[in-house]
Amino acid sequence: MIKLFVGLGNPGPEYEATRHNAGFWWIDALARELKATLSYDKGYQALVARCNLHGQVFWLLQPQTFMNLSGRSVAGLARFFKIKPEEILVVHDELDVVPGQAKLKFGGSHAGHNGLRDIHAQLGTGDYWRLRLGIGHPGVKSEVIHWVLKKPAPEQRADMEDCVARTLKAFPALLAGEMEKATLVIHTHKAPRPKPPRPEKPPAPEGQSPP
Repeated sequence: MIKLFVGLGNPGPEYEATRHNAGFWWIDALARELKATLSYDKGYQALVARCNLHGQVFWLLQPQTFMNLSGRSVAGLARFFKIKPEEILVVHDELDVVPGQAKLKFGGSHAGHNGLRDIHAQLGTGDYWRLRLGIGHPGVKSEVIHWVLKKPAPEQRADMEDCVARTLKAFPALLAGEMEKATLVIHTHKAPRPKPPRPEKPPAPEGQSPP
């Protein structure tokens, strides 16, 4: 079961709507659903909420250390409350997944993501769960840093918000440790329906000009 839900991002209003803050969006949405209040805890350098649902205690966490030092908050809270790495879910932006889609995975490398890199280092392991929210790739490696720190286009933002709402439906399964069920919910993505072609206007009769 998941006892610590972590969303990754950068603090401050200038970063709030950027692609790199997709993890924050997810935790914010979950907090609203649970009617939980995230409050700053200087001991963990993070916004934290302690939640209790059906007798099960769990935590919501948004590190406020900037992305590349996220592991301090995660490892600090996990160690204090004796939460094992496999009981942690880290929600983060993912370049290799298109906007509107998400992937749930356990373990693996940090794949160059600075937030995951520091969590790996601070926990001493990569054996924790990740919910990868797609932000798409700019197509050129040199543009990645600018891409993640920019706001997505309106249609991409809408796709990402839809993805957050859809993947939140897996929360009960994640909390219960029903990871196969959670994976099914998260990976089931209905592509948007294509718009029907506009009917062509019939040709005007001979001798008449079209309207």
